Amino acid sequence: MLRIEQLAKYYKVNGQSVLALNNINLEVSKGQIFGIIGRSGAGKSTLLRTLNLLERPSQGKVWIEGEDITAFDGPQLHSLRQRIGMVFQHFNLLYAKTVSENIAFPLKLSGKYTAQEIQARVVELLELVGLQDQGNKYPSQLSGGQKQRVGIARALANYPHLLLCDEATSALDPETTQAILRLLLDINQKLGLTIVLITHEMQVIRTICDRVAVIDAGEIVELGEVVDVFLHPQHAVTQSLVAENQAMDLSVLERNDQNPDRHLLRLSYVGTSTHDPIITRIAAQTAIDIAILQGVIGRIKNTPYGQLLVELHSTQEQSEVVENLLINAGVRVARISAAAGVH
Repeated sequence: MLRIEQLAKYYKVNGQSVLALNNINLEVSKGQIFGIIGRSGAGKSTLLRTLNLLERPSQGKVWIEGEDITAFDGPQLHSLRQRIGMVFQHFNLLYAKTVSENIAFPLKLSGKYTAQEIQARVVELLELVGLQDQGNKYPSQLSGGQKQRVGIARALANYPHLLLCDEATSALDPETTQAILRLLLDINQKLGLTIVLITHEMQVIRTICDRVAVIDAGEIVELGEVVDVFLHPQHAVTQSLVAENQAMDLSVLERNDQNPDRHLLRLSYVGTSTHDPIITRIAAQTAIDIAILQGVIGRIKNTPYGQLLVELHSTQEQSEVVENLLINAGVRVARISAAAGVH
């Protein structure tokens, strides 16, 4: 569906060339929800805007549905942008027009539809986003979540093949954010629509995305399935973003860690093993005390996961036996120490 090859973007600032994006390579499959996450200024908005050529790459290629779009101009560019919907952080609605008129606007602009077809499409989209009774209202009469629903409906008006979401939930409260994420997931499932979104919140990625790219200083520093990246982050930036979204509190490490028979393990479970009594079984099998210090169970999109911080009072050899049994049971194990961190 979408492929980016060796993309770079430069800006001229006071006569100097400033690198905003460097050596970006990624692929998004049809029907996938792909997330791009990074801190403010990391380059994620610039990257998203290269996908519909609101920002033209300085070098590299962007392929959409098998076409290299980087040289598109005129009618080709107009046609491309009709195939790509975009949802904005601050809604970008026309406040002098009603909800229905906002949704109808891109349809009228395209010049491809009759008045009856436009009206029917608006009714269809209002129902899709849950605003059946709001068509005659103006944006000033709507809540933030309702405004974003209008923005989503407008982005879908021209039957796009790709939907871009630029921090679509960052201006919303947590409850409304979850409602908008559920709507995007519903649209993805009902329409098979490919979605690329950018965010600075790992919770957004965890809730609806299939794959994620972590961007820092204009470069992708980590890329993969959300389950893998969330539970086993490799890069320091990713680890920091994940830590902010984790319920695990490692302040327990402040206790005296000099006892050689005290072993701390962080355990990660994915899928059906999340609900298996693995700890109880291994403790009974080995006669080793395993104390659960902390735990969290949740979901990464549709996949259940769990993380436990456990303490073993045992010899080094006994702790290694427990570790091997856990690994054989499908559990990811990381040893933790106050001095050395996770290893």
